Amino acid sequence: VQLQASGGGLVQSGGSLRLSCTASGTAIRLNDMGWYRQASGKQRELVAFIISGENINYADSVKGRFTISKDDAKNTVFLQMNSLKPDDTGVYFCNAVHPITRRDFWGQGTQVTVSS
Repeated sequence: VQLQASGGGLVQSGGSLRLSCTASGTAIRLNDMGWYRQASGKQRELVAFIISGENINYADSVKGRFTISKDDAKNTVFLQMNSLKPDDTGVYFCNAVHPITRRDFWGQGTQVTVSS
């Protein structure tokens, strides 16, 4: 399974970005997909995740501002990020869990930079 993320960039505080991540190399539907991020000098942290295709978890810091969604037919997960803050700056990684092996797969990361 390969994950290809896109959509990062530079935006001013209060702006919006939309991240996309598409899985390839498998015909199996990936029901557990989501996003993590890692700021410089900090540990990677959960941002938002869809479990079993319907249960959604958000980090407290992004609730009400970020929305995660999936296109099951395309094994693609999206992250709509609104009202961005400088603290949202970091590398955003797409993650997927294989439904049978439970192996983790990671995308290459996409940089999000929010200027104040």
